[in-house]
Amino acid sequence: MSRLAFRDGVLFFPVTPFDAADRVDQAVLAQHISSGVDAGAAGVFAACGTGEFHALSISEFGAVVSTAVAAAAGRVPVVAGAGGPLGHARECARVAEEAGADGLLVLPPYLVSGPQAGLVAYVEAIAAATTLPLIVYHRANAALGEDTVRRLAEIEQVVGIKDGVGDIALMQRFVLAAAAEGRDLLFFNGLLTAELSQAAYRAIGVPLYSSAVFAMAPDLAVAFFDAYLAGDDAAQRRLLDRFYVPLVRLRDETPGFAVSLVKAGLRIQGLPVGPVRAPLVDPTSEQEDRLRAILDAGRALL
Repeated sequence: MSRLAFRDGVLFFPVTPFDAADRVDQAVLAQHISSGVDAGAAGVFAACGTGEFHALSISEFGAVVSTAVAAAAGRVPVVAGAGGPLGHARECARVAEEAGADGLLVLPPYLVSGPQAGLVAYVEAIAAATTLPLIVYHRANAALGEDTVRRLAEIEQVVGIKDGVGDIALMQRFVLAAAAEGRDLLFFNGLLTAELSQAAYRAIGVPLYSSAVFAMAPDLAVAFFDAYLAGDDAAQRRLLDRFYVPLVRLRDETPGFAVSLVKAGLRIQGLPVGPVRAPLVDPTSEQEDRLRAILDAGRALL
């Protein structure tokens, strides 16, 4: 099983645009993804968390993935989400492979919690439905243990682990466990607004991170990434203090704003991506005004 060949840059989690009739707007999605790749995305993660995977039917999911593959045009890998009820996850895996995706991000099962052996079996069942490489998302009711990571490392199709829990010490043990198994797995910082925690993750051998900010403000996300890569602590601190921390404060006001604010930011900048779907809610006009001010403050640093 080959590794996913991400280029240097920020991992891009595009939103899923909806039109006035609440249909996936493939034309806007193609524009969104193509411009993101042009802006320097290292890879495209389509129909994942920021892309409202939870709210898509299987036909909509297929439309999003096929649009992402066409828009990326082979320039960077396209990874699609697959998760929820096992039957749905397996169907997503098959549809994504048929659409030309390069890999899958295995999202948590639906609602129920199982033992660690059950989580391994869940990943194995998805792997059996596809030949694509898998990145397993460690979060929520799919929180992994160290021994589980060792078992996942034995599955050839598993090429990476994405962390959404935030336990740095545990993630360090995951990195060491994979190395002990002789697997050079990819490890990702997948926390919300990962820029705030990436310095700590890089120190334990986790250089990759996802950036929801890139989806609405690639110029700011790339500026932070360039400073991060260059070890420019002062530039990182300025962006954290004046842009990322205020954004996180606004994000934390309402559950689901990690997605809703990204869509609002795109609408503010003229891309008609539509609203979020229930159970998420869009920001109020007052919150959108604050988001606009936060974006302006960030860009003033550039």
